[in-house]
Amino acid sequence: MAVSVDPSETTRAHRAKMGWTYTFLSDPKAEVIGRYDLLHPAGGQNGDISRPGEFLIDPSGTVRWRDLTEDYRIRARPETVLEAFDGLNPAVR
Repeated sequence: MAVSVDPSETTRAHRAKMGWTYTFLSDPKAEVIGRYDLLHPAGGQNGDISRPGEFLIDPSGTVRWRDLTEDYRIRARPETVLEAFDGLNPAVR
C-alpha cells in the first residue's frame, strides 16, 4: 500500500501511468502520514509531502518493522524486508 498527499484523481492517474497495481491512499490532510511520522513539511513543489518509508504491520495494526529515509530514491531492498519479516515472531505475522 502507498500513501500520498496527492488528491485521489492525481494518484489514480499516476498509478495507471506507471502500471502499479497496489492500493494507494489519498491523504491530502496528511492525517495518516502524520500518524506514522512521515511528514516532510514543505518537501514538495506545492507544500507538504510524505517522506519515504516501508513498514511491516501485523494484523492488529502494530508496526513491527520500519525503514525510513529522507531520499525518495532510496528504498529498502526486497531481501532486507524479507529478512525483517523472517525475524518476526510467527505469532505476529
